[in-house]
Amino acid sequence: MAMSTESELQRQKERLELLLNLTTKITSSLEIREVLRSIAANIREVIHADAVVVSLPDAASGKSRVIAVDFPHGKGAVKEEVTVTLSPVNKKAMDTLKPVVICAREREELAAEAYEIVAAEGIKAICLIPLVNRGRVLGTLSISRTTEAPFVPEDVDFLSRASGQIAIAIENALAYREISGLKDKLAQEKLYLEEEFRSEMGFEQIIGNSKTLKHVLQQVETVAPSDSTVLLLGETGTGKELIARAIHDRSRRVKRTFVKLNCAAIPTGLLESELFGHEKGAFTGAISQKIGRLELADQGTLFLDEVGDIPMEIQPKLLRALQEREFERLGATHTRKVNVRLIAATNRNLEKMIADREFRSDLYYRLNVFPIRIPPLRERKDDIALLVSYFVQKFSKQMQKKVDAVPAAVMKGLMAWDWPGNIRELENFIERAVIVTRGSSLEAPVGELRKANNGLPAPGVVEEYRQSAGENADSRDDNTGVAEEYRRKQREEIIRALSECRGRVGGADGAAVRLGINRTTLLSRMKKFRIHAKQYA
Repeated sequence: MAMSTESELQRQKERLELLLNLTTKITSSLEIREVLRSIAANIREVIHADAVVVSLPDAASGKSRVIAVDFPHGKGAVKEEVTVTLSPVNKKAMDTLKPVVICAREREELAAEAYEIVAAEGIKAICLIPLVNRGRVLGTLSISRTTEAPFVPEDVDFLSRASGQIAIAIENALAYREISGLKDKLAQEKLYLEEEFRSEMGFEQIIGNSKTLKHVLQQVETVAPSDSTVLLLGETGTGKELIARAIHDRSRRVKRTFVKLNCAAIPTGLLESELFGHEKGAFTGAISQKIGRLELADQGTLFLDEVGDIPMEIQPKLLRALQEREFERLGATHTRKVNVRLIAATNRNLEKMIADREFRSDLYYRLNVFPIRIPPLRERKDDIALLVSYFVQKFSKQMQKKVDAVPAAVMKGLMAWDWPGNIRELENFIERAVIVTRGSSLEAPVGELRKANNGLPAPGVVEEYRQSAGENADSRDDNTGVAEEYRRKQREEIIRALSECRGRVGGADGAAVRLGINRTTLLSRMKKFRIHAKQYA
C-alpha cells in the first residue's frame, strides 16, 4: 500500500513538473515546430506512451498536417509535413471539443490512409485531444501506444489540462508568424510604393520627393523632347549624370547611343583625342586610328561632365563642332559631319571663369541654352530618409544582409549633416554603415561625419548658431570677411574634389588634376586646412 502511494506521488510530481515545463517552453521560443517537438517529447515520457503527434489543419488541402512528431522507435510511417485526411475520430474531437480514446482495431473511426499508418507502426491505442484556446480549435494532440495498455481517465484528464497550454503555445507561435509575415509584407509594400512613385514620374533611378527635386524633374520633362543643349549646374555628387541619362531616355534619340566623357578625368594632352579622335601617326604613340566620343555619339547624346575643365585651346574646336556640326580628327584633313544632342555639366562657376579668362564666353552661351540647377542635398533634406532607405536596401542585397531598420537617432544625425559631398557622400557612408552592421538595425558611425569636418559642426549648424547669437556678418572687417570666405570656398573645393576622386590626390584621375593645380600644391593646401585624403577614400 505504501509503495502504491509513493508511486502515485511520483507520478503526480512528474505531471506537475511537465505542466511547469510547458509554461516555460511557451515563453522560451516562438518557433512553432521547435516548441512542439520539445512538448511532445515531455508528454510521451510522462504518460509512458510510444508516440506523440501534433497536427494542425491545412487550409490549402482541407486535410490535417503533421507539425511535430516524437516517436523514437517508429518505423517512419509517421513524419512531419505529412498531410492526412481527417478521420471520423478527429472530427468528433474537434466538433465536441472533448478528448476521444479509441482502440486501433476500430477501423471505422479512422480514414483509410490513417489506418494504414497506424497498422504500419503497430499502434494499438490512441488518445486524441483537441487543442482549444478561447473556444477555437487550433489542432489535435495524438498520443499513441504500441501496447494494449489503455488510456485511463486520469491520463485523459491530465492531457486535457495540458492541452490548454499547448494551444496557447501554438496560438502565440502562429501570431508571431503572422506578425512577421505582415512586417515583411509592409516592408515590401513600402519599397513597392517608393518604386511606384518613381516609375509614375518615369524616373526610376532618381530618388526623392522634395519640391526642389520635383522642379528639376519638371524641367527635364520640358526640355527632353527637344534637341536643345542642356547645361546641368550643381555641386559634385548631386546626380548630374542621372539627370543627363533621364533627359536622353525621354528624348527622340533614346534608341541611339548615350556617350559620356568626364573632361576632368582625362589629361589635357589626351582630351582632344578622346573628344575628336585621331588618325594613325597623328602624334607620338598614335599607333592606330581612334574614333572620338563626338563621333560615337552621332545621332545620339553626348554628355560632357565637368565641362568647365576643358582647356582653353580645345574650347574653339568644341564650339565649332556644336555650331557647324562638323569636326576633324587629329591628323586628318577630311571634315566629318556629326549630329549630336549635347548635355553638359559642371560644378564650377562658368561666369566667374569667363571673367577670369578661363572659359570662352561664346562657348558658354552655346552651352547655356537650357540651364538646370540641381540642388545640393542640404537643400532637399526631405529626400534624405528616402535615399537612406534606398541605399540600405541596395547594399544589404549586395552584401546578402538583412538590414531593414534605421534607428531614429541615426536618421536624426543623418538629417542634421549638410553632406558637402552630396548624394555620393551619403551613398558611400551608408555602404560603410551596412558593412559594419551586425544585426537588422543599421549601425551607422554618425560620429565620423563630425571628424570628417575636422571636429567642426556642419556648415548649416554653424550658420544657425550665428543667427541665433545675433551675429551680423556685415559688422566684420571687410578684408577679413573676404579672406575667410575665400579660404572657406577653397577648402570646400578641395573636399569636393577628394570626395569625387575617392581620396586620390595625384594621377590622371586625382583631385589635383580636377582642381587644375600641382599635386604638391594640393598637398600643401590640404595640410594647411587639416584635410586628410584617407577620410574620403
